[in-house]
Amino acid sequence: MDAVKKKEPFFTKDRSFYKALFSMLVVVALQNVVAYSVNMADNIMLGSYSQEALSGAATVNQIFFMVQQFALSIGNALVVLASQYWGKKEIGPIRTLTGTSLKLGLIVSACILIICGCFPDLVLRIFTNSPEIIAEGKSYMMLVMWSFVLFIITNILMAALRAVETVNISFYISIVSLIVNVAINYVLIFGKLGLPEMGIRGAAIGTLIARALELVIVLIYLARVDKKLHLFGGGGVWRYDRTLKKDFTKVYIPVMCAQVLWGVSVPMQTAILGHLSANAIAANSVATTFYQYLKVVVQAMSSVSAVLIGKSIGEGKMARIRSDGRTLAVIDVLIGVGLGMALIALRNPLLSLYNLNAEATQLALNLIVLMGFVMIGMSYQMPVSFGIIQGGGDPQFTMKMNLISTWCIVMPLSFMAAFWWKLPVVLVVLVIQSDQIFKCLPVFVHFRKYTWMKKLTRENLEEEASSS
Repeated sequence: MDAVKKKEPFFTKDRSFYKALFSMLVVVALQNVVAYSVNMADNIMLGSYSQEALSGAATVNQIFFMVQQFALSIGNALVVLASQYWGKKEIGPIRTLTGTSLKLGLIVSACILIICGCFPDLVLRIFTNSPEIIAEGKSYMMLVMWSFVLFIITNILMAALRAVETVNISFYISIVSLIVNVAINYVLIFGKLGLPEMGIRGAAIGTLIARALELVIVLIYLARVDKKLHLFGGGGVWRYDRTLKKDFTKVYIPVMCAQVLWGVSVPMQTAILGHLSANAIAANSVATTFYQYLKVVVQAMSSVSAVLIGKSIGEGKMARIRSDGRTLAVIDVLIGVGLGMALIALRNPLLSLYNLNAEATQLALNLIVLMGFVMIGMSYQMPVSFGIIQGGGDPQFTMKMNLISTWCIVMPLSFMAAFWWKLPVVLVVLVIQSDQIFKCLPVFVHFRKYTWMKKLTRENLEEEASSS
C-alpha cells in the first residue's frame, strides 16, 4: 500500500473520477425512480379497483419492505468487499463472494416462504385486524411471496455487477419491469382483452411475472454479454472458501443490523402518525411521496460512493481516498441543498394534483417545507455513512450510530411527542425525522478521522483459487 508522500489536494482533480461518479449516479438514480414507480403504479391501479384490494396489497408491501432490507443488506455487504477486489483487478474472489451471497439469499428466501406460506393470517394480523383486508392480503401474498425470492436473487446479482461498475443493465431491467408489470396489472386486475377480472390476484401475477423477467434478463446478461465477471465460468461462483466466507460474515452482520433495524422502525413511525388524525395521515402520505421520489438520488449517491471508495482502497490509493471522500461529501451537501430547494419550490404545483381538504392541504404544505430541510441533512449523512464510511470498510460505525439514534433516541422521543406531550403534527414529524439532521455531527467527526479506511481484501487468493 502506497505511503503518503505528498499532501493530496482538498478536492480530487482526476477527471475520470468525476466521469465515473456522475455517469453511475445518473443511471442508478433513474433505476431507483423507475423501481419506485412500479409500486406507485400498483397503488394507483388497485386504488381505482377497490379500497380493500389497495389496503390488502399495502399490508403485504410492509412485509416486502422488510424483505427488501434483507436483500439490500446482502447486496451492500457484497459491494463493500467485491469493490475492493475490483480495485485489485482480482475477479476470482468476487465470483466466490457472489456465490456466498447467493447461498445466504436462498436461506433467507426459504425462511420467508415458510413464514408467509405457513402462517399468512398471523403475519397479516401484525399490520391489520380487518377480516376483509386480511382476506385480500392473503390472496395477494400467496402468489407474490414467490416474487420475494426472485427479487432477492436478482438484487444480489445486480449488486455484483454494480461492484465492478456495471450499472446500465440495472436501469434497462427496471424499465422492462415497469412496462411489463403495468401492462399485465391493467389487463388482469380489470379483466381487459377478454381475460377474466382477477382484482388483487391479477396484481400479484403481474408482479411475479415482472420479477421473473428481471431475473431472466440479468442471467442472460451475465451469461452472454458481461465481460468483467464471467460469473458462471469455471465454477468459481460455487467454490467454497472458508476465509472469504468469514470475511463476508464479518461485514454482513453489521450491515444487516444497520439496514434491518432501521427498516423495522419505518412502519412503526408510520403507525405513530396513523394514530393522530385522518388529516395527518393524508398530509404525511402526500409529503412522503414527493420526498421519496427525490430521496432516490441520495440512495444512488450512497451506492455509487461505496463502489468508488471501495475500488480506491483495493487499488491501494490511501492518500487519494481522503480527497475522494472530501469531494463526495461536498457534492452530497450540494445535492441536498438542490433537492431541498426543489421540493419546497414545487410544493404548490405538486399539491394541486391532490384533492385534499383545506386543513390537510395546509398541513401537507408545512410538512413538505420541513422535509425540504430534512433532505439536506439526509443527503449528507446517508451517503457519507452508508457510502463512504461503510464502503470504506467500517460498517460497525454505521450499525452503532443507527442503533443508538433510531432506537435509543428517535423512537422513544417520537412516542412521547405524539402520545405524551401531544405535540402538533408538524413537530411530531420533526422528531421522527430528526435523526437525519443530528446524525450529521457524529458522521462528520468520524469521517474526518479517516479511521474508516480499511483494507478488507486478502492476498494471493487468485493463485489459491487456480491451484485448488
